[in-house]
Amino acid sequence: MITIKQLNAVDDNFWTQLDALLAWDSVSDDQVFNTVNSILKDVKSRGDAAVVEYTNRFDRLTASNMAELEIPLSKLDEALNRIPAGQKQALEKAAARVRAYAEHQKIDSWSYTEDDGTVLGQQVTPMDRAGLYVPGGKAAYPSSVIMNAVPAKVAGVPELIMVVPTPDGEVNDLVLAAAAIAGVDRVFSIGGAQAVAALAYGTETIPQVDKIVGPGNIYVATAKRMVFGAAGIDMIAGPSEICVVCDGKTDPDWIAMDLFSQAEHDEDAQSILVCPDAAYVEQVKASIEKLIKDMPRAEIIKKSLTERGVLITTDTMQQAIDVANYIAPEHLELSMDDADQWAKKIRHAGAIFMGRYTAEALGDYCAGPNHVLPTSRTARFSSPLGVYDFQKRSSLINCSAAGASELAKTASVLAHGEGLTAHARSAEYRMSKD
Repeated sequence: MITIKQLNAVDDNFWTQLDALLAWDSVSDDQVFNTVNSILKDVKSRGDAAVVEYTNRFDRLTASNMAELEIPLSKLDEALNRIPAGQKQALEKAAARVRAYAEHQKIDSWSYTEDDGTVLGQQVTPMDRAGLYVPGGKAAYPSSVIMNAVPAKVAGVPELIMVVPTPDGEVNDLVLAAAAIAGVDRVFSIGGAQAVAALAYGTETIPQVDKIVGPGNIYVATAKRMVFGAAGIDMIAGPSEICVVCDGKTDPDWIAMDLFSQAEHDEDAQSILVCPDAAYVEQVKASIEKLIKDMPRAEIIKKSLTERGVLITTDTMQQAIDVANYIAPEHLELSMDDADQWAKKIRHAGAIFMGRYTAEALGDYCAGPNHVLPTSRTARFSSPLGVYDFQKRSSLINCSAAGASELAKTASVLAHGEGLTAHARSAEYRMSKD
């Protein structure tokens, strides 16, 4: 039997209990921090040699140099041709849908001209180089390759470098095939903090990238946090999470399985149901007990639901929406009538899945929008990974003589007010003498 917590939004201590369930400390401990810090410094100092040493030690390889750790692009094509036709077609279709969605995210440069001839605008340019971290070995996710690589290519990034650990030499064909489809330019069989360091600082073989994206374990996440500044990063992601808001009319088996879909990721994943129908919540609870028996990852699901799962009953649908906004979930399912209208009331969510038929799992693989989403309530201030993450915006200012003279009057007053005389005079030199 699964003991999943149940809360009622009208109880006096509801918000305190909810806060306790939502709390997630993603900060690594001192041992992890010290280990990562040492690796980063070593790679920054010794480059290729350090990367090879750590890779051999942690992944049990016997490489003598970085050349042996670079996977030729021909191997990607071979993997693409080797995988079953059904898998190849699925990867191609998923990539095509992600690419089509990403095309709509591209930001164009723009400008406008004022009456005196001054031109103001914004110039949008892609990053020169991006790094993609992909988990390797048995924990391989080709969908993550597509989700991270395709937006970068749509943004116009000319060089995308992928790093993927191959413990004991285990190479995943699906990951390499996905890299071929997504247009990855170089691939290295390295992982861990040493791979993040190589991308952030550059080595003799691996050029420094402008941004590092992709998921990893606590050592990878800690390394990404610590190299920020030398390179940009996408986010520090916590465990996967789903919040389902349901009106009580969807098949309870469907909702139970939706909760399972996140719980099976790992024991720290979080699955939440919010519903104004108390009787229906009990039906979903019964479906959970019934369906768990056939789940290959049943033990992981049980622990996830027991430790971090919760079934929440509310008085009204509006109160359910209020709870969902507070949770600010990575994935939010609105399994209800008029879901598109209720979605307008959602202020905080990584991705919103509207209607009874829109399972979150579709978004994980092939719906089109990115599956790299903010977790741990960070949807309050951040967004899904997208084309815009690989583009930079530069302000454009081109003053005419008349425009410079007029603007200088304002700039001069403000600069003198701040005690910055050179600023003021620099502007005043452009003022008309008439």
